[in-house]
Formats: sequence, C-alpha cells, structure tokens
Amino acid sequence: MPRYLVTGAGGFLGRYICEQLVARGDEVRGLARGAYPELDALGVEMVRGDLADRDAVMRACEEVDCVFHVGGMVGVWGKWFDYFQANVHGTLNVLGACREQGVTRLVFTSSPSVVFDGKDQRGVMADVPYPTRWLAHYPHSKAIAEDFVLTQDGSDVAGSGMLRTTSLRPHLVWGPRDHHLTARLVERARSGQLRRVGPGGNRVDMVYVENAAEAHLLAADELDKPEPKNAGKAYFITQAEPVDLWRWVDEILALVDLPPVTRSVSARAAYAAGALLEAKHWSSRNWRREPRMTRFVARQLATDHWFDKEAAAEDFGYRPRISTAEGMERLGVWLRSKQ
Repeated sequence: MPRYLVTGAGGFLGRYICEQLVARGDEVRGLARGAYPELDALGVEMVRGDLADRDAVMRACEEVDCVFHVGGMVGVWGKWFDYFQANVHGTLNVLGACREQGVTRLVFTSSPSVVFDGKDQRGVMADVPYPTRWLAHYPHSKAIAEDFVLTQDGSDVAGSGMLRTTSLRPHLVWGPRDHHLTARLVERARSGQLRRVGPGGNRVDMVYVENAAEAHLLAADELDKPEPKNAGKAYFITQAEPVDLWRWVDEILALVDLPPVTRSVSARAAYAAGALLEAKHWSSRNWRREPRMTRFVARQLATDHWFDKEAAAEDFGYRPRISTAEGMERLGVWLRSKQ
C-alpha cells in the first residue's frame, strides 16, 4: 500500500487532504510543528518538526511513496528571512529528502500569486513567466520554491527510479474551518474596518477547500501513471467560474447576517496607503503586526485575476465536484456554529 506524507498536515488545506486520503483507505503520515489530536484520531501518523529542520523532514519521508508538500509560511507580512526559511529552504529540504528516501512523486502546493504582477489577469495560462517585481515576500518565496520543484522533475532518486513533480496553484481557498480568508473578512466587517477597494466589478477565481484537496489527490494519481501528463507542470485550481469579488464578499457576510460593504476607497488611494503603512510598520516597534493595508493586498482587491481552467481538467481530470452554491451553504453552517 502506498504511503503518503502531507507536510503542513494540521493546516486548513493539509487537513482536508489527510481526510480524503484516509477516506479512500490510504496510509497517511503528517508533518507539522504542533499536536493535532483530530489527525491522531483519524489514524494519521504524525511527525513533529519544522520544514527548516532537515532531520525532521528526512524522518517524515522514510518509506513514503508520495509527498504532498502543503506546508509553508503564508500571509502578506513578515521578514524575507522567515519566508525564505519556510518556503524556499523548507522546500529544498523536502526535495533532498525525496531524493535520499526514494520518494517517487511530489505534489507541491503553490499559489497563483507567484505570477501576479499587480495588473489585471484574465484567462492566464500557467506557463506565464514569473514577474520581475514583487509586492510581497510570500509570492516571491513561493515562486522560487515552485521553480525548484518543477525543474527537479525527472531527476534520479537514489537508484529508485525517477522523482516526478507537479505544482498546483489553488486560488483563494475557502470553506468550513477557514480561520484566515473568510474569518478575517467577517472580523473586519464586524469591526467596521472593511472597505471595497476600487469601483468593484472585478472578477476573481477561488476554490472550495474540498475541491482543492481532491485536485491534489488526482494530480498525485496521474503522476503514478507510466506517462503522466502533469509531470513538471504547474496548474491553476479553481471553481472554474470566476465571481464578482465584492458581490461574493457580500454573500459571505450575509451568511452571518452582516450588511454588504458600502464604503469604498479608490485603488490608487489603497495602494498609497499600503505603501505608507508598510514603511511606518517597519520603522516602528510594532513591525510584527500586519498593516491594515499593503500594496499587494490593494492590488489583489482591485484587479481581475482569473485563470485557465482547462489544463487541470484535461491532464488529470480535475473538475470542481462541489458547486460554489453548495460550498457556501456548508460555509454558512460552520460560520454560524462559531457565533
């Protein structure tokens, strides 16, 4: 029976991947820094450790056939060193462990932000070049890591054949147990701090978390075929139906009986405020606290960014099984249970 390793197993997406693997009868190991009783209860074998710890990563990869490298440092604020350690150095540790332990498949969780240049993106294909200018350390570090992963496809693995790699770029992952995207939207709306950036009407892709998890399993299964179509390639993972960003935000707020966003700020003013707040935070004692606005967030909230949906369907059969409407119902039940 193949054994699967999920790095970042205790995180939002990582936990769903573990659950889906267990549900289909696979043997699963997780790597995480903390303790997760819910994963222990599922029968997931947990290894405590940090991605920057080479020995911990090496132990986690022992007798593993496939790695889902989901773990890393997310967010839009922090020091470059921290992002580099988690996302670049950590990924190099995973690649090294895969080679030394004879792992044959690696599915890397990336982000569409690795190709975001601050401008509108409409129907973008996955082979679009990385930008030359970055507005945040997260996409920069993930792009470096993704490039390492994809260029390692087909390399020798300690006499055990070939390491096959692929990269998935799920965009705006949401759903029950999301303590980041939707939870923060609700928190800001309740505190009166939520503003629409730009005139509205910008269309974005997003993906329900269970669909994103299923895409990872499908990609790994394709890598196991004699001639996988996805080896060495990157793919956008979405609901395959872009939404009006601010209308969708209003629909999320309505799930917990909050009014729609009515106050707004221009895209230019938001970007300028982001630049000012970034400079102010770095020069203050409170630099660890994320500013209310950053240049990256300002651009993300005001632009179109939707992507090619055909490649993932054609190469490894990914199609969103859970509709946006059904996912929103499930999200609403979870959000209301937390009130």
